[in-house]
Amino acid sequence: MVGRCISDERLETTGFSYTLSLINGKYKMTILYTLMSFGTVRFNEMKRYIGNISYKTLSASLKELEADQLVHREEYPQIPPKVEYSLTERGKSLIPILDGMCEWGSQNRLPRAGEEKSGKAG
Repeated sequence: MVGRCISDERLETTGFSYTLSLINGKYKMTILYTLMSFGTVRFNEMKRYIGNISYKTLSASLKELEADQLVHREEYPQIPPKVEYSLTERGKSLIPILDGMCEWGSQNRLPRAGEEKSGKAG
């Protein structure tokens, strides 16, 4: 099936390429994983979970994910403003892919210099 997908079409027209275009970027999969793990998350919580990401980059990535209908943004009219993010149904459909990536990473992680393979699994 994989060979047919690529041989019958140009790579940029495949489902793989389309999926990659939605989740490509340094932090998009991390944002999706955070929302998968924690459910509804406020902007500043997301920033703390991810760590080394600028406010500008986080905001831009969230806007792109929202435009692609993977993330839902809920703004509450109050002071101070409250904005929460969650996965849409379309975004939730990526959970098996993200879970598979987590599982693969746990099973195939190469040991770092000075570590034994059985030392750290997760």
